[in-house]
Amino acid sequence: MPLRVYNTLTQSKEDFAPIDAPKVGMYVCGPTVYSASHIGHMVGPVIFDTVKRYLTYLGYKVTWVVNITDVDDKLIVQANKDGTSVKDLAESVTADYIRCLEALNVTGIDHMPRATDNIGQIVTMTEGLVKKGYAYASGGDVYFDVSRDDDYGKLSHRDPEELKSGARIEPSALKKHPGDFALWKGSKPGEPAWESPYGPGRPGWHIECSAMSQRYLGPSFDIHGGGLDLVFPHHENELAQSESHNAKPFVKYWMHNGLLTKNGRKISKSDPDTIVLMKDLLEKFDPDVIRGLLLSSHYRSPIDFGNSRLEEIGRGLKAFRNLFERFARVSGLSFYTLAAPTKVGDFGTDGSDFLEQVAEHRRVFLDAMDDDFNTGAALAELYELVRTLNRFADQHGLEGAARPDQAEPQALARDQWILGMVVLRELTLILGLFEAPPAAATSANDALASELMDLILHLRAELRKAKNFALADQIRDRLTALRIVLEDRPGGQTTWKRD
Repeated sequence: MPLRVYNTLTQSKEDFAPIDAPKVGMYVCGPTVYSASHIGHMVGPVIFDTVKRYLTYLGYKVTWVVNITDVDDKLIVQANKDGTSVKDLAESVTADYIRCLEALNVTGIDHMPRATDNIGQIVTMTEGLVKKGYAYASGGDVYFDVSRDDDYGKLSHRDPEELKSGARIEPSALKKHPGDFALWKGSKPGEPAWESPYGPGRPGWHIECSAMSQRYLGPSFDIHGGGLDLVFPHHENELAQSESHNAKPFVKYWMHNGLLTKNGRKISKSDPDTIVLMKDLLEKFDPDVIRGLLLSSHYRSPIDFGNSRLEEIGRGLKAFRNLFERFARVSGLSFYTLAAPTKVGDFGTDGSDFLEQVAEHRRVFLDAMDDDFNTGAALAELYELVRTLNRFADQHGLEGAARPDQAEPQALARDQWILGMVVLRELTLILGLFEAPPAAATSANDALASELMDLILHLRAELRKAKNFALADQIRDRLTALRIVLEDRPGGQTTWKRD
């Protein structure tokens, strides 16, 4: 099926047809960097990183831009509280944001422009809007005149008169109409400021994104993403000023992700009880678990966050890790280094019933992604593929030594199973999951624990040889209570892992 994308502008799913295929331009609003990154900051980057991965897999050449708002009222207030400069605060918080993106395997961002590096473009665009009669200077500020935009409100699908009256807009005596919004703000003493034809000042929030997206993607591009809470006023205002300035459509597909909630409340810096800092989360949970949570539902749906939900995702993803360990035992290969296709193509089954099942799982996964990037359904299908792969390995005894008369059929089954694992690798890469093994434990305590476990397993093996199964089982039970799982393998080998 062709890729279809839900467009907030038209409120419908549309066939994906880029403006200049195979090129795709994608812009996603980044953070205002005045405090440390929390889990809510990661929702959009993970989702749109996956969107880029899938578009690239389909053969598109995607340029993805994420902006950094590094000058803003909130930054000024926080820097004053911290006794530091706006620049130093922004640099520190931006570095924290980038570290969090790297931890969650968000690798697809091509450009991450800062607002303060694009003041020239912002001033030029502001001047253009003033000259065209869409904006006006007032008391050192410059405002966009919403009454001049005949279709203002078309993105948020709200009554233009209500929007123009100033609903949810900060009032100012300098405005002609309550709904007008700032393109340029005159600076107060001690605030960061840049020169402009309207006096020293700094950019308004909305104009930053219009100027930076145009710089990197042109006046019209394919995808603009962001959280549902940005539809109005931010994206509505971006659209209005961009189309007024350029006299052409701004964005073809507007994609908005659902919000992250905790106990039914949106996770937001304005609600401190909901904040969960990424640095704290990454100390407790594997990054794949966090990414898996953010991809576990359709991107337009709200995501319910909590430790219990993360633990549930973690338990589910263990099925994959266990299969990867099994694969290493059977094949001597690492799942993490398997060469898998990076572009969509046909998958040959050579008449094998098992590979036909694998192909069907693959088809269902790709259909889910083609249906407006439904990562929740796609991830669910990967669990089904894992079950199929484990069942096949069990049925053909791939972990045991084959009888002489079964050596050739088992070798054939092993080769087919490896092909199935390659498909699993192909699909998990689209979701950005399991690209590398979990971080290896390197501390002295972990090394000692490993040596002690080797000793315990040796003693348990000796007890079993002596047919003292009661005591051997007691050791297993005590270890299970300590959340250490033993797995007895064919041939007498026993392995262990932390649960």
